[in-house]
Amino acid sequence: MSNKKITAAITAIGGYVPQDVLTNFDLEKIVDTNDEWIRTRTGISERRILKGEGLATSDMVVPAVRQLCEKRGISPEEIDCLIVGTVTPDMIFPSTSNIACDKLGAKNAWGFDLLAACSGFLFSLTTGVSLIESGRYKKVVVCGADKMSSIIDYQDRATCIIFGDGAGAVLLEPNEEGLGIQDSLLRTDGSGGQYLHMKAGGSKKPASIETVTAREHYAFQDGQPVFKFAVKGMADVSAELLERNNLTGDDISWLVPHQANLRIIDATANRIGLPKEKVMINIQKFGNTTAGTIPLCLWEWESQLKKGDNIVLAAFGGGFTWGATLVKWAYDAK
Repeated sequence: MSNKKITAAITAIGGYVPQDVLTNFDLEKIVDTNDEWIRTRTGISERRILKGEGLATSDMVVPAVRQLCEKRGISPEEIDCLIVGTVTPDMIFPSTSNIACDKLGAKNAWGFDLLAACSGFLFSLTTGVSLIESGRYKKVVVCGADKMSSIIDYQDRATCIIFGDGAGAVLLEPNEEGLGIQDSLLRTDGSGGQYLHMKAGGSKKPASIETVTAREHYAFQDGQPVFKFAVKGMADVSAELLERNNLTGDDISWLVPHQANLRIIDATANRIGLPKEKVMINIQKFGNTTAGTIPLCLWEWESQLKKGDNIVLAAFGGGFTWGATLVKWAYDAK
Protein backbone atom coordinates (compact mmCIF):
# COMPACT_ATOMS: atom_id res chain seq x y z
CA MET A 1 0.00 0.00 0.00
CA SER A 2 1.51 3.30 -1.12
CA ASN A 3 1.33 6.39 1.10
CA LYS A 4 1.39 8.78 -1.82
CA LYS A 5 -1.57 11.12 -2.04
CA ILE A 6 -4.08 9.98 -4.64
CA THR A 7 -5.12 12.63 -7.14
CA ALA A 8 -7.76 12.22 -9.83
CA ALA A 9 -6.35 12.52 -13.35
CA ILE A 10 -8.14 12.75 -16.68
CA THR A 11 -6.88 9.72 -18.67
CA ALA A 12 -9.16 9.80 -21.73
CA ILE A 13 -11.65 12.08 -23.48
CA GLY A 14 -14.58 11.45 -25.79
CA GLY A 15 -16.88 13.88 -27.58
CA TYR A 16 -19.94 13.91 -29.78
CA VAL A 17 -21.75 16.58 -31.79
CA PRO A 18 -24.78 15.86 -34.00
CA GLN A 19 -24.46 15.99 -37.79
CA ASP A 20 -27.14 18.60 -38.45
CA VAL A 21 -25.81 22.16 -38.70
CA LEU A 22 -27.92 25.25 -37.97
CA THR A 23 -26.19 28.31 -39.44
CA ASN A 24 -26.80 32.00 -38.80
CA PHE A 25 -28.24 32.18 -42.31
CA ASP A 26 -30.76 29.45 -41.40
CA LEU A 27 -31.76 31.52 -38.36
CA GLU A 28 -32.23 34.63 -40.51
CA LYS A 29 -35.13 32.77 -42.14
CA ILE A 30 -36.72 31.89 -38.77
CA VAL A 31 -36.33 35.04 -36.62
CA ASP A 32 -35.54 38.72 -37.12
CA THR A 33 -31.74 38.59 -36.92
CA ASN A 34 -28.74 38.44 -39.22
CA ASP A 35 -25.38 36.71 -39.51
CA GLU A 36 -23.28 39.83 -38.94
CA TRP A 37 -25.22 40.80 -35.80
CA ILE A 38 -24.86 37.31 -34.29
CA ARG A 39 -21.15 37.00 -35.09
CA THR A 40 -20.15 40.41 -33.73
CA ARG A 41 -22.10 39.96 -30.48
CA THR A 42 -21.54 36.29 -29.71
CA GLY A 43 -18.80 34.93 -31.99
CA ILE A 44 -21.14 32.15 -33.22
CA SER A 45 -21.51 31.20 -36.91
CA GLU A 46 -23.24 27.84 -36.57
CA ARG A 47 -24.36 25.24 -34.06
CA ARG A 48 -25.25 21.52 -34.15
CA ILE A 49 -28.78 20.26 -33.57
CA LEU A 50 -29.78 16.72 -32.60
CA LYS A 51 -32.59 15.76 -34.96
CA GLY A 52 -34.49 12.49 -35.17
CA GLU A 53 -37.52 10.92 -33.58
CA GLY A 54 -37.00 10.09 -29.90
CA LEU A 55 -33.34 11.12 -29.77
CA ALA A 56 -32.31 12.60 -26.43
CA THR A 57 -29.32 13.72 -24.38
CA SER A 58 -28.35 10.11 -23.59
CA ASP A 59 -27.91 9.52 -27.34
CA MET A 60 -25.02 12.01 -27.27
CA VAL A 61 -23.61 10.78 -23.95
CA VAL A 62 -23.35 7.20 -25.21
CA PRO A 63 -21.09 7.80 -28.27
CA ALA A 64 -18.89 10.19 -26.26
CA VAL A 65 -18.38 7.61 -23.49
CA ARG A 66 -17.96 4.76 -25.98
CA GLN A 67 -15.21 6.70 -27.75
CA LEU A 68 -13.48 7.40 -24.44
CA CYS A 69 -13.54 3.67 -23.57
CA GLU A 70 -12.06 2.75 -26.96
CA LYS A 71 -9.27 5.30 -26.58
CA ARG A 72 -8.42 4.00 -23.12
CA GLY A 73 -8.83 0.35 -24.11
CA ILE A 74 -11.43 -0.41 -21.47
CA SER A 75 -14.91 -1.90 -21.54
CA PRO A 76 -17.96 0.05 -20.28
CA GLU A 77 -18.28 -2.71 -17.66
CA GLU A 78 -15.15 -1.33 -15.99
CA ILE A 79 -16.77 2.04 -15.28
CA ASP A 80 -17.55 2.47 -11.57
CA CYS A 81 -19.66 5.61 -11.80
CA LEU A 82 -21.10 7.85 -14.53
CA ILE A 83 -21.96 11.44 -13.65
CA VAL A 84 -23.89 13.45 -16.25
CA GLY A 85 -23.99 17.24 -15.93
CA THR A 86 -27.11 18.34 -17.82
CA VAL A 87 -30.18 20.60 -17.72
CA THR A 88 -31.86 18.64 -20.51
CA PRO A 89 -32.23 15.11 -19.10
CA ASP A 90 -34.01 12.57 -21.31
CA MET A 91 -36.82 12.70 -18.75
CA ILE A 92 -37.24 13.88 -15.15
CA PHE A 93 -36.55 10.29 -14.04
CA PRO A 94 -34.93 7.87 -14.49
CA SER A 95 -31.73 9.88 -14.78
CA THR A 96 -29.86 10.29 -18.06
CA SER A 97 -26.90 8.57 -16.41
CA ASN A 98 -29.11 5.57 -15.64
CA ILE A 99 -30.39 5.39 -19.23
CA ALA A 100 -26.90 5.89 -20.71
CA CYS A 101 -25.39 3.13 -18.54
CA ASP A 102 -28.02 0.72 -19.86
CA LYS A 103 -27.34 1.67 -23.51
CA LEU A 104 -23.57 1.40 -22.93
CA GLY A 105 -23.73 -1.92 -21.11
CA ALA A 106 -22.04 -0.28 -18.10
CA LYS A 107 -23.54 -2.93 -15.85
CA ASN A 108 -21.27 -2.31 -12.85
CA ALA A 109 -21.68 1.45 -12.68
CA TRP A 110 -23.90 3.61 -10.54
CA GLY A 111 -24.51 7.20 -11.44
CA PHE A 112 -26.61 10.30 -11.36
CA ASP A 113 -27.34 13.57 -13.15
CA LEU A 114 -26.08 16.87 -11.77
CA LEU A 115 -27.85 20.10 -12.59
CA ALA A 116 -25.80 23.32 -12.53
CA ALA A 117 -26.60 24.77 -15.97
CA CYS A 118 -23.46 25.85 -17.86
CA SER A 119 -21.27 25.04 -14.84
CA GLY A 120 -22.59 21.47 -14.88
CA PHE A 121 -19.38 19.92 -16.17
CA LEU A 122 -17.16 21.66 -13.59
CA PHE A 123 -19.49 20.81 -10.70
CA SER A 124 -19.66 17.19 -11.92
CA LEU A 125 -15.89 17.04 -12.36
CA THR A 126 -15.24 18.18 -8.78
CA THR A 127 -17.76 15.60 -7.56
CA GLY A 128 -16.09 12.85 -9.60
CA VAL A 129 -12.67 13.90 -8.33
CA SER A 130 -13.76 13.45 -4.73
CA LEU A 131 -14.99 9.92 -5.50
CA ILE A 132 -11.54 9.02 -6.87
CA GLU A 133 -9.66 10.77 -4.06
CA SER A 134 -11.69 8.83 -1.49
CA GLY A 135 -9.91 5.71 -2.76
CA ARG A 136 -13.21 3.91 -3.19
CA TYR A 137 -13.54 4.19 -6.98
CA LYS A 138 -11.03 3.62 -9.78
CA LYS A 139 -12.84 4.70 -12.94
CA VAL A 140 -15.31 7.57 -12.84
CA VAL A 141 -16.69 9.02 -16.07
CA VAL A 142 -17.79 12.66 -15.99
CA CYS A 143 -19.94 13.89 -18.84
CA GLY A 144 -21.29 17.32 -19.78
CA ALA A 145 -24.16 16.99 -22.24
CA ASP A 146 -27.13 19.05 -23.34
CA LYS A 147 -29.76 18.93 -26.04
CA MET A 148 -30.47 22.64 -25.73
CA SER A 149 -32.61 22.60 -28.88
CA SER A 150 -35.24 20.80 -26.75
CA ILE A 151 -35.71 23.81 -24.43
CA ILE A 152 -35.02 26.71 -26.81
CA ASP A 153 -37.80 28.87 -28.23
CA TYR A 154 -37.00 29.38 -31.91
CA GLN A 155 -39.30 32.44 -31.87
CA ASP A 156 -37.06 34.13 -29.27
CA ARG A 157 -34.15 35.76 -31.06
CA ALA A 158 -32.37 36.53 -27.77
CA THR A 159 -31.76 32.85 -26.97
CA CYS A 160 -32.18 30.80 -30.16
CA ILE A 161 -29.01 32.24 -31.72
CA ILE A 162 -26.81 31.13 -28.82
CA PHE A 163 -27.39 27.47 -28.07
CA GLY A 164 -26.49 24.16 -29.68
CA ASP A 165 -26.41 20.46 -28.82
CA GLY A 166 -23.40 18.33 -27.89
CA ALA A 167 -21.67 16.13 -25.32
CA GLY A 168 -18.18 15.57 -23.98
CA ALA A 169 -16.88 13.05 -21.45
CA VAL A 170 -13.69 12.48 -19.47
CA LEU A 171 -12.42 9.43 -17.62
CA LEU A 172 -11.00 10.04 -14.14
CA GLU A 173 -8.52 7.55 -12.66
CA PRO A 174 -6.27 7.60 -9.56
CA ASN A 175 -2.81 9.12 -10.05
CA GLU A 176 0.20 9.05 -7.71
CA GLU A 177 2.48 11.40 -9.68
CA GLY A 178 0.64 14.49 -8.50
CA LEU A 179 -0.98 14.95 -11.90
CA GLY A 180 -4.65 15.62 -12.57
CA ILE A 181 -7.08 17.98 -10.86
CA GLN A 182 -5.19 20.23 -8.43
CA ASP A 183 -7.79 22.67 -7.16
CA SER A 184 -11.32 23.94 -7.75
CA LEU A 185 -13.17 27.08 -6.74
CA LEU A 186 -16.92 26.76 -7.22
CA ARG A 187 -19.60 29.31 -6.43
CA THR A 188 -23.38 29.70 -6.50
CA ASP A 189 -25.69 32.67 -6.07
CA GLY A 190 -29.36 31.76 -6.29
CA SER A 191 -30.46 35.38 -6.41
CA GLY A 192 -29.33 35.42 -10.04
CA GLY A 193 -31.92 32.82 -10.98
CA GLN A 194 -34.44 35.47 -12.01
CA TYR A 195 -32.26 36.39 -15.01
CA LEU A 196 -31.75 32.91 -16.44
CA HIS A 197 -34.18 30.06 -15.84
CA MET A 198 -36.99 27.93 -17.19
CA LYS A 199 -40.35 29.11 -15.84
CA ALA A 200 -42.39 25.91 -15.98
CA GLY A 201 -41.98 22.16 -15.83
CA GLY A 202 -40.74 21.89 -12.24
CA SER A 203 -42.67 21.32 -9.01
CA LYS A 204 -43.27 25.07 -8.62
CA LYS A 205 -45.15 25.30 -11.90
CA PRO A 206 -45.98 21.85 -13.29
CA ALA A 207 -46.90 21.50 -16.95
CA SER A 208 -50.43 22.55 -17.82
CA ILE A 209 -52.30 23.75 -20.87
CA GLU A 210 -51.64 27.30 -19.61
CA THR A 211 -47.85 26.90 -19.21
CA VAL A 212 -47.51 25.35 -22.66
CA THR A 213 -49.65 28.03 -24.32
CA ALA A 214 -47.62 30.75 -22.57
CA ARG A 215 -44.38 29.17 -23.94
CA GLU A 216 -42.97 28.75 -20.43
CA HIS A 217 -41.13 25.47 -21.07
CA TYR A 218 -38.24 27.24 -22.76
CA ALA A 219 -35.05 28.79 -21.41
CA PHE A 220 -35.58 32.43 -20.43
CA GLN A 221 -32.63 34.82 -20.38
CA ASP A 222 -32.34 38.51 -19.52
CA GLY A 223 -29.12 39.09 -21.43
CA GLN A 224 -27.60 42.23 -19.90
CA PRO A 225 -27.40 41.26 -16.20
CA VAL A 226 -26.28 37.74 -17.15
CA PHE A 227 -23.53 39.10 -19.40
CA LYS A 228 -22.26 41.54 -16.75
CA PHE A 229 -22.24 38.96 -13.99
CA ALA A 230 -20.65 36.30 -16.23
CA VAL A 231 -17.76 38.56 -17.22
CA LYS A 232 -17.06 39.38 -13.59
CA GLY A 233 -17.74 35.92 -12.16
CA MET A 234 -15.68 33.87 -14.60
CA ALA A 235 -12.76 36.30 -14.70
CA ASP A 236 -12.64 36.82 -10.91
CA VAL A 237 -12.78 33.15 -9.99
CA SER A 238 -10.06 32.26 -12.52
CA ALA A 239 -7.78 34.99 -11.16
CA GLU A 240 -8.48 33.89 -7.57
CA LEU A 241 -7.68 30.26 -8.43
CA LEU A 242 -4.28 31.21 -9.90
CA GLU A 243 -3.46 33.45 -6.95
CA ARG A 244 -4.37 30.70 -4.48
CA ASN A 245 -1.95 28.35 -6.26
CA ASN A 246 0.84 30.95 -6.65
CA LEU A 247 0.58 30.90 -10.44
CA THR A 248 0.44 33.61 -13.10
CA GLY A 249 -0.75 33.53 -16.70
CA ASP A 250 2.81 32.60 -17.72
CA ASP A 251 2.46 29.28 -15.89
CA ILE A 252 -0.72 28.35 -17.73
CA SER A 253 -0.62 26.46 -21.03
CA TRP A 254 -4.34 26.69 -21.79
CA LEU A 255 -7.53 28.39 -20.68
CA VAL A 256 -10.60 26.25 -21.37
CA PRO A 257 -13.51 28.66 -20.95
CA HIS A 258 -17.19 27.86 -21.11
CA GLN A 259 -18.28 28.85 -24.63
CA ALA A 260 -21.13 31.27 -23.85
CA ASN A 261 -20.01 34.39 -25.64
CA LEU A 262 -16.73 35.43 -27.23
CA ARG A 263 -16.62 38.69 -25.27
CA ILE A 264 -16.91 36.87 -21.92
CA ILE A 265 -14.10 34.51 -23.02
CA ASP A 266 -11.86 37.44 -23.99
CA ALA A 267 -12.49 39.21 -20.67
CA THR A 268 -11.49 36.08 -18.71
CA ALA A 269 -8.31 35.56 -20.77
CA ASN A 270 -7.32 39.22 -20.33
CA ARG A 271 -7.91 39.08 -16.60
CA ILE A 272 -5.44 36.21 -16.09
CA GLY A 273 -3.03 37.55 -18.70
CA LEU A 274 -3.36 34.91 -21.40
CA PRO A 275 -2.87 35.60 -25.13
CA LYS A 276 -5.53 34.42 -27.58
CA GLU A 277 -3.38 31.51 -28.79
CA LYS A 278 -3.57 29.92 -25.33
CA VAL A 279 -7.38 30.01 -25.23
CA MET A 280 -9.55 27.18 -26.54
CA ILE A 281 -12.38 28.61 -28.64
CA ASN A 282 -14.83 26.60 -30.74
CA ILE A 283 -17.97 28.67 -30.09
CA GLN A 284 -18.03 29.70 -33.77
CA LYS A 285 -19.00 26.19 -34.88
CA PHE A 286 -20.81 24.67 -31.87
CA GLY A 287 -22.39 27.66 -30.10
CA ASN A 288 -23.17 27.27 -26.40
CA THR A 289 -23.75 23.57 -25.63
CA THR A 290 -24.23 24.41 -21.91
CA ALA A 291 -22.60 21.59 -19.88
CA GLY A 292 -20.98 20.26 -23.07
CA THR A 293 -18.66 23.18 -23.90
CA ILE A 294 -15.60 22.52 -21.72
CA PRO A 295 -15.25 18.77 -22.41
CA LEU A 296 -15.84 19.41 -26.14
CA CYS A 297 -12.93 21.88 -26.11
CA LEU A 298 -10.66 19.33 -24.37
CA TRP A 299 -11.78 16.72 -26.91
CA GLU A 300 -10.90 18.95 -29.87
CA TRP A 301 -7.56 20.11 -28.46
CA GLU A 302 -6.50 16.76 -26.98
CA SER A 303 -3.65 16.24 -29.46
CA GLN A 304 -2.07 19.55 -28.40
CA LEU A 305 -2.11 18.84 -24.66
CA LYS A 306 1.14 17.73 -23.07
CA LYS A 307 1.80 15.87 -19.86
CA GLY A 308 2.43 18.38 -17.08
CA ASP A 309 0.61 21.28 -18.78
CA ASN A 310 -1.25 23.57 -16.37
CA ILE A 311 -4.79 24.10 -17.64
CA VAL A 312 -7.54 26.31 -16.24
CA LEU A 313 -11.18 25.33 -16.83
CA ALA A 314 -13.67 28.16 -16.19
CA ALA A 315 -17.46 28.32 -16.38
CA PHE A 316 -20.46 30.47 -15.64
CA GLY A 317 -24.10 29.39 -15.75
CA GLY A 318 -27.70 30.04 -14.83
CA GLY A 319 -28.61 30.13 -11.20
CA PHE A 320 -26.05 31.73 -11.02
CA THR A 321 -23.36 29.05 -10.87
CA TRP A 322 -19.70 29.59 -11.66
CA GLY A 323 -16.24 28.27 -10.99
CA ALA A 324 -12.71 27.47 -12.11
CA THR A 325 -10.62 24.30 -11.91
CA LEU A 326 -6.86 23.86 -12.15
CA VAL A 327 -5.67 20.72 -13.95
CA LYS A 328 -2.14 19.38 -14.39
CA TRP A 329 -2.53 17.37 -17.59
CA ALA A 330 -1.67 13.68 -17.13
CA TYR A 331 -0.74 12.31 -20.57
CA ASP A 332 0.58 13.01 -24.04
CA ALA A 333 -2.04 12.11 -26.65
CA LYS A 334 -1.23 9.11 -28.84
